[in-house]
Amino acid sequence: MTQHDLEVLHRDELTEGGFAGLKEHRLVTGKKLWGDKANPEAWDGIGNFVYLADARFSPKGETTMHPHKEIDVISVMVEGRIAHQGSLEHGGSLDTNEAQVQRAGGEGFRHNEVNPDDTKNQMLQLWVMPEVKGEPAGYKKFSPKWGETARIYGGVAGETQSFEANTTIDLAMLTAGQSVDLKAPYLAYVAKGDGQFDESNLTGGDLFRGANGTFKATTDVQLVLIGTLA
Repeated sequence: MTQHDLEVLHRDELTEGGFAGLKEHRLVTGKKLWGDKANPEAWDGIGNFVYLADARFSPKGETTMHPHKEIDVISVMVEGRIAHQGSLEHGGSLDTNEAQVQRAGGEGFRHNEVNPDDTKNQMLQLWVMPEVKGEPAGYKKFSPKWGETARIYGGVAGETQSFEANTTIDLAMLTAGQSVDLKAPYLAYVAKGDGQFDESNLTGGDLFRGANGTFKATTDVQLVLIGTLA
């Protein structure tokens, strides 16, 4: 690998936006969904993956109740917790390192994510456009442990616990010294922790793509990997 093969987008160099009770950086706004409204600072998606936002909720902050239709909404808890309200799994919650997937389908759903604590939290939100329209709404939750990599979205029917799709999202909970091999095309986001991609140092808030190689965690790392089956 040569150094220029690797592209890195640094979260903290992007303009911070937000709404309601949270502030966020939008790192991916895929043209497939956003078209001319795509954030010029952000990257395009891959497959049907069209959105990645890294959000920090204010103490007791919330998104407020809002609807989705024909989109799959994946939430990954980086630090802290949220209380989940809405038409799917109302009354549930997400703790640090857990993830939930809400499929809107043609049926649609309404939800509100609330920070129940007096301190800020951090949550990633990812959107994937469904390959088949008109699906029923659905909900799945994942609780990967340190040292594990969990497929939280996509895969072949019957071989995965996640919603079937050609676009895939894996949540890798790497302990210091663990590594993962990556082959382009992919998008990979370091949600927290520090690591190296071959000779390049990466840290929490870095989105990277473009090169084949090995990511090695130098501390405990929460890494989100987005790719396609085809």
